[in-house]
Amino acid sequence: MDDLLITVAPTGAETAKADCPQLPTTPEEVARTAAECEAAGAAMIHIHVRDASHQPTLDQSLLREWVAAVRESSSLIIQLSTGGSVHDPLDERLRVLDAEPDSCSLTMGTTNFGDDVFLNPWPFVKDLYQLALERGVAPEFELFDLGQVHALGRLIRQYGTPAGGKVHVDFVMGVPGGMPGTAPALVAGVAALPPEVTSWSATGIGRSTLSVAMASLSMGGHLRVGMEDVLTISRGVPVESNAQLVERAVDLGRIAQRTPMKPAQCRELLGLAPVGSDFATAQGHGLAQDMAPGGAIATSYETPR
Repeated sequence: MDDLLITVAPTGAETAKADCPQLPTTPEEVARTAAECEAAGAAMIHIHVRDASHQPTLDQSLLREWVAAVRESSSLIIQLSTGGSVHDPLDERLRVLDAEPDSCSLTMGTTNFGDDVFLNPWPFVKDLYQLALERGVAPEFELFDLGQVHALGRLIRQYGTPAGGKVHVDFVMGVPGGMPGTAPALVAGVAALPPEVTSWSATGIGRSTLSVAMASLSMGGHLRVGMEDVLTISRGVPVESNAQLVERAVDLGRIAQRTPMKPAQCRELLGLAPVGSDFATAQGHGLAQDMAPGGAIATSYETPR
């Protein structure tokens, strides 16, 4: 049986706590969610942070508090969102890496996001990627349309791959303004991936959750699930917890004869050093560029205007 990476995205930046009380929006809630989801079969967690009013924030102290809470409660690979909310300024989004995550999301372009615009101009993409390389943070390239798949190839040609040559991407599908959450769209996206990509997952937003998950499994891809992406477990039935969505992903994987990865396997998939190694310690302190076995390392850094 092949291994299956299940990433859980428990919170997001769009849903209000008042509308969904079961949404984890405090360090204690996300720590408990991480432990439950690891036990259910997840190996990585994609985190958006909320403040004391349950509003999205990129406050550095809260980012560090959430990272510490998850590390204390679980062994999950911690991936911080560098997207934040559609209203966060670019310079604050770059500083997300100061919270020393294992991984970060890196969306490969600007996307119409419902009635809003999720802004990721090319200079910002380049700066964020170079900073991730410098810090030894494993980027997950998030792809909302085929143009962003093409942009990924352009970025890799210019700056090379992360250390170890591992390139992991996630197709985010079903967002109003992005690619549809359909099997034909996923087939087209996978066919267009640059040859340097070593693994990929897919996320179906809302009603496309199951169709995208089954299409991804049928093609050998991995899964991202969670209450950031869907709030119902079936038509009209609210999700009770993120672990419930992870459990469903495990069940789907079992049908496809796929076994959930453990966090240590996820570290290998992403090119991260094993926990406790000298290189892993360097990654956590932004020193990995001095020890990395390969990959292009940025030599300059500018905050985009």
